[in-house]
Amino acid sequence: MPVFAFEALDSNGLKVRQEITASSKDDAIKQIRAQGLRPTRVQLRPGAAQAAAGAGGRKKKRRGIPLLDRVKRDQIATFTTQLSILQDAGLPIVRSLKILEAQQKEGRFKDQIGSVAEDVEGGSTFSEALAKYPRSFDRLYVSMVKAGEAGGVLDVILNRLAGFMEKSEKLRKKVKGAMIYPVVVITVAVLILVVIMIKVVPAFQKMFEDMGKGLPVPTQMLISISDTLQTYWYLIPGVPFTIWAIFKLIARSQKGRKALDAFKLRMPIFGMIVKKSAVARFCRTLGTLISSGVPILEALRIVKDAIGNVVISNAIEEVHGSIREGDTIADPLRQAGIFDELLINMIDVGEETGELDKMLIKIADNYDMDVDVAVEGMSSLLEPIIIVGMGLVVGFIVVSLFLPLVNIIQTMNQ
Repeated sequence: MPVFAFEALDSNGLKVRQEITASSKDDAIKQIRAQGLRPTRVQLRPGAAQAAAGAGGRKKKRRGIPLLDRVKRDQIATFTTQLSILQDAGLPIVRSLKILEAQQKEGRFKDQIGSVAEDVEGGSTFSEALAKYPRSFDRLYVSMVKAGEAGGVLDVILNRLAGFMEKSEKLRKKVKGAMIYPVVVITVAVLILVVIMIKVVPAFQKMFEDMGKGLPVPTQMLISISDTLQTYWYLIPGVPFTIWAIFKLIARSQKGRKALDAFKLRMPIFGMIVKKSAVARFCRTLGTLISSGVPILEALRIVKDAIGNVVISNAIEEVHGSIREGDTIADPLRQAGIFDELLINMIDVGEETGELDKMLIKIADNYDMDVDVAVEGMSSLLEPIIIVGMGLVVGFIVVSLFLPLVNIIQTMNQ
């Protein structure tokens, strides 16, 4: 029978290190808890995992992972929700993972869940097994799971994590969905204009040349633009790609990334949405981590990496340094000059009442609502702007094409 080495805390909070014989890791945890101890780490004794695998041959052959098979955020959120339900029902973690593995379609995520189940069955903790796949399970995810394992409340932590992922994904889809309509409309409009400039305008140009008359300035401008597009047609896809490549190159350096992120925060309309989204993510992530038992300094380090904006990340880094020196959260946030005064005051109240995690979640909910309103307002504002802009462009083309005809008609009537 396998021998497990474990670390646990007794009733006085002292660390205990011992070994125990059990049929499985879940059985070992039950025996440890029966002794009045709270397990923090349970692992097969070194060498036992290989011996068990060699004797029983239970390890499955690792399946090939498709290179282009990307794990979607929706898959991870659904997996977390289902795992929290199974854990709440009292099922062992290995069995829960194998059940969820069987439900997955063939692909990368199915292989990852199977590998995690094998590692846990072999003696690793759940958080250690997840940490091997950082592209699917980030530091936030692993840290919360680790806190749940340490406190013996993995089911509660998974439930919180599932709720956090669901709300974050909902906000991301809301912003992304609001951008689809204007992007599609602008793209189609540009393609139509390109066709007009390359196919229609040249036909009128030939007709104007046959007339042998001087052309008005707007018509000359239109024909010049048409000639340029026909000669340098490769600029149509090339210019957007070049702009995209330049931004990518700028973002590769620390100073360039900081400048771009600062520009995003200052943009009209979009800047407000970017800022409120980042602040909502900061508050929700920090509140979820603190409520899950993650120490405040570790939580701030995780939030700093997950925020996605260098300017705000630097502000969080300053907060981290201030708290490490004994300061409160509210004061360094106020000095950063990025966060609203209302948010800082609410955090200050949360610190004073000892309910910082709940206050942060409330702030995040309020900011999510603000983002929803801002996104809807932006969509309502962009639609008439696009229509007016397209009307002006089409009007310029029509006027430019018909001005020579009007001049000819006027000359004939004289």
